[in-house]
Amino acid sequence: MVPGVTSPTTSYSVLPRSTPESQGVPSAAVAAFLDQLEAGGIELHSMMLLRHGQVLAEGWWAPYTRDGAHLLYSLSKSFTSTAVGLAVAEGRLDPEDLVTSFFPQVDAATVHPRVQRLQVKHLLSMASGHHDDTLDKLRGDDPAAAFLALVPEEEPGSWFTYNNGATLMLSLIVTAVTGERLLEYLRPRLLDPLGIGEAYWSGTESYDQGFSGLHLATEAIARFGQLYLQGGVWQGRRLLPAEWVTTATQAHVDNPREPEPDWRQGYGYQFWRCRHDGYRGDGAYGQFCVVLPQHEVVLVTTAASENMQAILDAAWTHVLPAFSRGATSLPTDSALADRLAGLMLPLVQGSANPDDAGGPSPWATSATAESTESVASTGATEPQQAVRSLVVTEAAEGSGWVLQITDEAFRYEVPCGHGQWRTGEEQFGDRRLTTAACGGWTGPTTFTAEVAYTQTPHRLRLVADVATGVVDCRWLTAPLGPTRGPDLAVAAHR
Repeated sequence: MVPGVTSPTTSYSVLPRSTPESQGVPSAAVAAFLDQLEAGGIELHSMMLLRHGQVLAEGWWAPYTRDGAHLLYSLSKSFTSTAVGLAVAEGRLDPEDLVTSFFPQVDAATVHPRVQRLQVKHLLSMASGHHDDTLDKLRGDDPAAAFLALVPEEEPGSWFTYNNGATLMLSLIVTAVTGERLLEYLRPRLLDPLGIGEAYWSGTESYDQGFSGLHLATEAIARFGQLYLQGGVWQGRRLLPAEWVTTATQAHVDNPREPEPDWRQGYGYQFWRCRHDGYRGDGAYGQFCVVLPQHEVVLVTTAASENMQAILDAAWTHVLPAFSRGATSLPTDSALADRLAGLMLPLVQGSANPDDAGGPSPWATSATAESTESVASTGATEPQQAVRSLVVTEAAEGSGWVLQITDEAFRYEVPCGHGQWRTGEEQFGDRRLTTAACGGWTGPTTFTAEVAYTQTPHRLRLVADVATGVVDCRWLTAPLGPTRGPDLAVAAHR
C-alpha cells in the first residue's frame, strides 16, 4: 500500500441533500445568482451548490439532465493533474523528474538546454517557458517528440502560458509510467470510489487527451470538488495524499497577463486560484468546479457562455456573502426548489404547421434545403460545415418532425419537438451521439429548429427556407474543434 493513500473500495451512495437554509444560506441568495445570470444572457446547463458536504441547490436546464455526461473542456485538466498525483503517490514518478526521462525515443543530449531542464512540475503549472500554446504543433504520430523539439522562449518555471500541449504531455507521461490511459488509470483509484459511473474521455487509440475531452455528469464533478475540499478523503478513506491536494491547489506561478481578474490569481497544478481564497478547475464556456475551503463550499456549473467571468462575478456578488452571515439555520423557502425543478432552455417559438404562419395549406410532408456556408455566431470567419443539407419530415406520431441532417461524411436523424425538446440517439461505430431538438414554422416558408448536442455545451440553429431550398446553420457557441455533429459523439465504452 502506498503511504498516505487508503486502498479504495467502490461506494455508490448519493451525496446527501439538504436545503440552503439548513446550512445558513438564504435561498434568495441563490435565486439572485440565477437572476443575474439570466439577465445577462448567460446560459447554464446545470448547477449544484454544496456546503458542509450537503447539496443545497441543484438544477438542470432541459434538455440537459441529471444523469447526462457533459463535455468538461479544460476542467478535464484537473482530473489529469489528479492522475499525476496518484502516480506520484504510487512512486511511479516525481514532480521534479525531467520530462525527457519518460520518452526514450528522444535523445536528451540533442534537445535544447531549456528542454533538458524541463520538469514534470513545469508542465503541471503551465510554466514550460513557451510563449504560445504548443498543441497545434503536436499533431503528428509522436506528439512527445514534437513537444520536446520545441524550444521554450523562457526558462522553465519562470513564465506562465496556458498550454494545452503541456497537459497532453502529462497524459502521455501517465500512460508511459502506468501502461494505462488516463480514464483506465483513474477508474479504480478515483471514479469508482467516488461513485462516478458514466465517463468518457476523448483521445486517440493510444492515449486520452488530458487537456480536454472528459465527459462527466454534474454530480460527478461535485464529488470531485468535495474530495479536494476534504483534503483527499472520501467517506473515511484517503484517496489522495493531503500533501498533493495542498500542493496542486496552491499557486506555483504568477499569471498577471491574463485579461480577467479570476484568471490573474496564480496557477497551481492544473487548477486556477480564485479571488476570495479559493481555487477551481474550469473549462471553456463555463464548466466550473469552484472550491472555497474557508466556507466549506463547492459550486459546480456546466454552461454554454463565452462570458465565464460573469458566472464567477454573480457567485461572488450574491452567493459568497451568504456564507459569512454566521447563521446556522434559517426558515425554509420553497420557492427556489420549485424554480430549480422547472428549468428549461428557451424553445423555438413557431407554429406546428406552415399555414398557421401564413403559409400555403396543406404543405408537403417533407421539405429539403441545402446548406449555405455556416459561420459561428462568435464571429469566426472559417466555414463550420456542420450541415450540408437538411430534410424536414413530419414525425409519424405527430407533434413534431424528424430532421435528417447530412454533412460531408455522415447522415443522421434527429427527433424534433414542437413546444418541447425531443431527444434522440445515434450510434456511429463505437461512438454514441445524443441530441435534443425543438422547432417550428417561423414564417410562411421558413422552418427553424435548434439541435442541442447534449453531451456537449453546443447547440446548432437551423433556419430552412423551403421556397429557396437554402438552410442557414449557426452554432450558438461553436465547438472548439471539429464541428460536424458526429464528431461530437463519445466513445461508448471508455
